[in-house]
Amino acid sequence: MKKILNITSSAKGENSFSSKLSTSIVEKLQTQYPDSSLQTLDLGKNPFPHLDEVHLAAFFTPENLQTDDDKETIKISNEAIKETMEADIIVISVPLYNFGIPSTLKSWIDHIARAGVTFTYTENGPEGLIKNKKVYLAIASGGIYSEGPMKPFDFTETYLRAVLGFLGMTDITVFRVEGTVIPEIKDTAVTKALGIVTEFAF
Repeated sequence: MKKILNITSSAKGENSFSSKLSTSIVEKLQTQYPDSSLQTLDLGKNPFPHLDEVHLAAFFTPENLQTDDDKETIKISNEAIKETMEADIIVISVPLYNFGIPSTLKSWIDHIARAGVTFTYTENGPEGLIKNKKVYLAIASGGIYSEGPMKPFDFTETYLRAVLGFLGMTDITVFRVEGTVIPEIKDTAVTKALGIVTEFAF
């Protein structure tokens, strides 16, 4: 049985184009794997706290020396890592905000990227410890960023491929819904994106 972890990060809730795209991906996956389980993490409604000095101190305190306060501080991080480790397939909806990912998604990444837990340093360099995952990114943008003059301004896909790959998640497929604010494109942007998902061989 496949375990699907669906992570949404838009502040727009059900009106989010990235969420509509990720929902389509999840539905296709559930058709492909009818006995799969689904867990959804809505970072728009339930954001992770931004890291502060207390979090970092707790992260780097050896487990046998952690106080009750330390354990409470890193509880959400430990749970997020457990969910990620247990998932077979991870779907992440990513609206492009100011050329990058939402801060809610960055906070989730900061909580799962922990030295000695999800990555380690070896004599051959860093090694990601979250392995054997299939990741789908559902990226939404008002303009066109996959190609053309605005491509250099897109730091969603490049960043996520880099940081997820660093953690061991290198099998990544990207779907996009683009041009949602461009007059001649916006009326068909979502339909086109959903059509690509429908035709994709998962």
